[in-house]
Amino acid sequence: MEISLDMIKDKVECVQAYDLKELERMIEDRIGINKALMLRVKHVQHQVTYHPILNKMLYSAVVHFAME
Repeated sequence: MEISLDMIKDKVECVQAYDLKELERMIEDRIGINKALMLRVKHVQHQVTYHPILNKMLYSAVVHFAME
């Protein structure tokens, strides 16, 4: 049996929320978790769309983390 430990060099995470403050909190939580993995934020892309059934705005973000 062979165990291989590879370093994570790039990671992309997606988050969604119906409140902008909640989305920001979720992104900050993800940044803290990935900081422990020695990953930093390389790029953030965000978008907002209207959800007609719930009559709410849906905020989403894609966060690209890369090795420091």
